[in-house]
Amino acid sequence: MKIVLQRVKRAEVRVDGEVVGRIGRGILLLAAVERGDTDRELKKAAEKCVNLRIFEDENGKLNLSALELGLEVLAVSNFTVAGRTKKGRRPSFDRAEAPELAKEKFDRFLNFLREFGLKVETGVFQAVMEVELVNDGPVTLIIEVPAEQA
Repeated sequence: MKIVLQRVKRAEVRVDGEVVGRIGRGILLLAAVERGDTDRELKKAAEKCVNLRIFEDENGKLNLSALELGLEVLAVSNFTVAGRTKKGRRPSFDRAEAPELAKEKFDRFLNFLREFGLKVETGVFQAVMEVELVNDGPVTLIIEVPAEQA
């Protein structure tokens, strides 16, 4: 699984002009399910995202997580995050999971996030979406949890 995580003051996702997911302070996740991802990777990615210490404590140090602060999560499925640009000018998406399986796995990822008790909003799988955010910091990280090799 591969995720672009952004610390946000607020974020929302729209489909056909209608807001389908909205959060206040928290984290925005643009998440790609990759071929071979199992519940192990999905759960590990969810745990990593909510527990990353990317919020300031009383001394201004990045010592607090979204989970510790009880913040919100906007998770948007985005297969292009799995794209590779190593060769040529056209991204390769061969690592992205097939859509039918990706939806099922992304829904499980959302469930793993929700198990932490935070408010979790999302977009619409495979829809053309507009994501609007106010990046806080900015703090932006790439989270990679590769599938275990058999």
